[in-house]
Amino acid sequence: MKSNIVFNKDFDSNTAYVMKIYNADVSKVWNYFTLPELLDQWWGPKPWRCETLRQDFKEGGIWLYAMVGPDGEKHYSQSQYGEIIEHRSLDWMSAFCDEKGMINEDFPRSKWLIGFTGVEEGTKVTVNIHYQSAEIMKKMFDMGFEEGFTMGLNQLEEIIGN
Repeated sequence: MKSNIVFNKDFDSNTAYVMKIYNADVSKVWNYFTLPELLDQWWGPKPWRCETLRQDFKEGGIWLYAMVGPDGEKHYSQSQYGEIIEHRSLDWMSAFCDEKGMINEDFPRSKWLIGFTGVEEGTKVTVNIHYQSAEIMKKMFDMGFEEGFTMGLNQLEEIIGN
């Protein structure tokens, strides 16, 4: 059973809300969001793939990764973790950067809050993303963020085994 994705955009408050239910327990879904060897399996839309360079999963720690294209091109991003409540929620500040993690200030950061809730069907994952302005948010969506993130979330569903 494939679950639908709720994807709401609110340009007045510069936020996006995403929700998807996975047919798996919270600890399993949590692991796919927090362990690099599992994140790399689904984070990013095919034919692109994620390649974690380093991850320090703790408050203040950094997840540095590359999105690797079908022709080998690489685009780097990093997420700096904020509060982490195991099996419940985590947040991070996302930024584009170079392969060493030096943030590209031409692309403003976005704040992500990811929640994990046990429900009858399995695990409800909610993602709230806050952008610094409606213009930045529009730019991200014009670059295909919604389609790419939707593909990644559906890839995770396939891996988990729905």
